[in-house]
Amino acid sequence: MTTPPFSRTFSVRRYGPDLGVWGRLTARDSVVRKLDWILLLSCLVLSLMGSVLIFSATRNRTELNKGDEYFFFVHHLLNTAIGMALAAGTIWLGHRTLRGAVPILFGLSVVLAMLVLTPLGATINGSRSWLAIPGGFSLQPAEFTKITITLGMAMILAARVDAGDRPHPDHRTVFQALGLAAIPVAVILLMPDLGSVMVLGAIILGVLLSSGCSNRWILGLLGTGVVGCLAIWQLGLLDAYQIARFAAFANPSLDPAGVGYNTNQARIAIGGGGLTGSGLFHGSQTTGQFVPEQQTDFIFTVAGEELGFLGAGLIILLLGVVLWRACRIARETGELYGTIVAAGIIAWFAFQAFENIGMTLGIMPVTGLPLPFVSYGGTSMFAVWIAIGLLQSIRVQRPVSASR
Repeated sequence: MTTPPFSRTFSVRRYGPDLGVWGRLTARDSVVRKLDWILLLSCLVLSLMGSVLIFSATRNRTELNKGDEYFFFVHHLLNTAIGMALAAGTIWLGHRTLRGAVPILFGLSVVLAMLVLTPLGATINGSRSWLAIPGGFSLQPAEFTKITITLGMAMILAARVDAGDRPHPDHRTVFQALGLAAIPVAVILLMPDLGSVMVLGAIILGVLLSSGCSNRWILGLLGTGVVGCLAIWQLGLLDAYQIARFAAFANPSLDPAGVGYNTNQARIAIGGGGLTGSGLFHGSQTTGQFVPEQQTDFIFTVAGEELGFLGAGLIILLLGVVLWRACRIARETGELYGTIVAAGIIAWFAFQAFENIGMTLGIMPVTGLPLPFVSYGGTSMFAVWIAIGLLQSIRVQRPVSASR
């Protein structure tokens, strides 16, 4: 008889029938007891806060909610539920089991990203980064590449180290890992989705830093990134709207009614919130629909205006807790593969949250990246919850000697 994945992955001891379901769930070595509940609850609270903020931003937007003020609210909760189910499935399979399927998963994510460049792709807000799905749904494949590029690089960099052949990845191994990462980066650049490329760059850097490779690779990667940015700019590979966004970032007073409109309205909304905010559902900027894309890219402005510094600070605090628990998982795992995967997720969440919040404050360029767990968007919600499932799996499967 084939051993089911759950038993093979978690090595749970056989319980007698007298313990019952509750006894098996709460036993000392059960999976439930091994989960990082602080991490899980922090992510859940962020998602629930997001649903309330999204409701405030869209309840009066009849052109968006199709006449149903609860449309985005319900869908965000549904996306959260599906995301949590995907996280549970990831924990059940385990990151070690998924390690063997990485080549297939990586290939699928690249194929999906390439389909965006075909007639199946859809352009939203100037970026052709969406895949049209029958039934009126859309998918953003770049979100899944954040997962597979982390798993793929971790698999290559940790293979010989975890086997005991080497103390750290050699130059050839690092070159192979970077070659693998270059494939999805090149495809996403063709869309072009500059925001996702920036996140992938942060993931690659986080993965290399945690792998123990030579510092020359880190310096070389940073230098290549600078040269690449200059080359993209000089060769005119950016679309006009992307150039305009960077120009508005460099000069906030440039075209305040045009390309600088989003950032200016976002800063007005956040600045008007003060310490405690104007009250939920009472923000003038939000109610007046002055901030575009407020349920997605600029969801933080709703928190800043209606919940004030305290409410917006709570979101930042919860994101900090998520990063803290992820760092603890990365530190305590007894294998390089788990450490690298956790580090890639940390770099992903940290950079994306900083970029999203930073662009609403005017300290970062507008790139169209969602705020993890909080912004509306099915694909992004699914991706971040799968990442949480990977973190939980790394924690559950860590050696007993590494547990605290």
